[in-house]
Order: sequence, then C-alpha cells, then structure tokens
Amino acid sequence: MTATDRARELVLAAAAAASEKLATDVVAIDVSEQLVITDAFLLASAPNERQVASIVDAVQERLLTLGTKPLRREGERDGRWVLLDYGQIVVHVQHDEERIFYALERLWKDCPLIELPAQSRGRPRESDRYDA
Repeated sequence: MTATDRARELVLAAAAAASEKLATDVVAIDVSEQLVITDAFLLASAPNERQVASIVDAVQERLLTLGTKPLRREGERDGRWVLLDYGQIVVHVQHDEERIFYALERLWKDCPLIELPAQSRGRPRESDRYDA
C-alpha cells in the first residue's frame, strides 16, 4: 500500500507553500506502510522561529484552499517544531537545530520518499552546503 492520491496532492501543495516561504530541505516521506494513522510526512525547516511560523501559516492557507484544515496543531508557542496533523498527512516544520538533532529522515529511512518537484524542495540547509 502507498500513500493515497489525496495525500500526495496535499503533500505537493504543502511542499510548494513551504518552499515559497523559503523553507529549507523540504522532504516528503511515504509512511503508509509503517503507520495506520497517516500516509505521509512532510518535513521542512527554517533558520529561526519567525520563519517557522511563516511557513506554518503558508501551509495552512494553501491546504485550506484545498478544503482541509488541520485536525491538530502543536508546538506553535515555542516555534521550534510545529506539527500540523491533517489526518492523511502530517507536516513537521522545524527550526534547523531541531531538524538536525531529531533527524526524522533517519528514523524513517526505510520508508520511500515522495518525489517533489525541484521548486518545492526548498533550499539546502546551511550545514549541507559545506559538506564535501
């Protein structure tokens, strides 16, 4: 089983919205084989709390145009890791430091990635630019 078409539609829209607000390292993971509660995770990061909030707002606005609201939102007060649960997808917008520390990609490395268009992948993280 793979992520539903609707989940993929939501992931693509959320990724585009995050990227437009200069999110870094946007990644979509199909977790449908491992979890029964959601089909996909979208991960995005930002270098500061203000930009995390901006990305969260953009994602919510974009997905609202597709007729969906988050079932649950967590972490907005601190602005370091905001989780938006839409049922079929879960969006994680993390401060760069949290993204590196918690390394969700590593935790879900056995799950396939959902291909995102190049313009929706965001910029690479600063730490990735200097790795060689």
